[in-house]
Amino acid sequence: MLTSKLKGAEILYNTYWIRFPYNSQAYESALNNTRILFRCAKQVGVKRIVHIGVTRASLDSYLPYCKGKAMQELILKESGVPFVRPTLVFGKEDILVNNIAWLIRKSPVFLIFESENYRIQPVYVGDLAEIAICQSTIDSGTTMDATRPETFTFREFVEFIVQKVGSKTVFIKTPSSVGIFCGKILGLFLRDVLLTYDELKGLMDKMLTSTQVPKMTRISDWLAENKAMVGSTYSSEIVRRFRWSPT
Repeated sequence: MLTSKLKGAEILYNTYWIRFPYNSQAYESALNNTRILFRCAKQVGVKRIVHIGVTRASLDSYLPYCKGKAMQELILKESGVPFVRPTLVFGKEDILVNNIAWLIRKSPVFLIFESENYRIQPVYVGDLAEIAICQSTIDSGTTMDATRPETFTFREFVEFIVQKVGSKTVFIKTPSSVGIFCGKILGLFLRDVLLTYDELKGLMDKMLTSTQVPKMTRISDWLAENKAMVGSTYSSEIVRRFRWSPT
């Protein structure tokens, strides 16, 4: 079935991964699925694979998500596959930025976890796609971070979204444990996972940043153009990523 879908393709842009374990899907099974995907691509003669990873992926990472992404890269490393490592991706179908905006629109308060000075560098999905296409033309495997020209503290980022969507949300500083607990309660009503502790830890440790020189779409410009759309509906991680899983 998979080989028939890949037949005739010359380039495979691989974005497959899971944000968190859910039902029968775990990081180990995601790695196995990655091996199967790449093996099938080789069987049908796919000439190039461009792998979309994540910034600061490392086999030594304390975060299972980043460690798993590094293991994905290891599977392909010897074949000279080029890698693209985005930071925080935003666009019309993203989940994290959209749901931050959705919470801002729906709730009179927004929780800021502990130190509010941890930094992020959002990257536009269109720019990520352009880099991936460019990487498909090179002769040997390289690793490039997909980052962008603006850096925010998390509070600055949320304040910026508040300003663009015209909300009057009040910020409340809270310990991360309280924030995760509140997120789990809200997740029960939404039937989704809003934020995991590992994701928060990675955010606070600046894992969504890069040291490479950026040259991309500014989120301030993009939000100004899309302020009526972003956050207008909730985006479920589980529905999008796991809707094909057995329940």
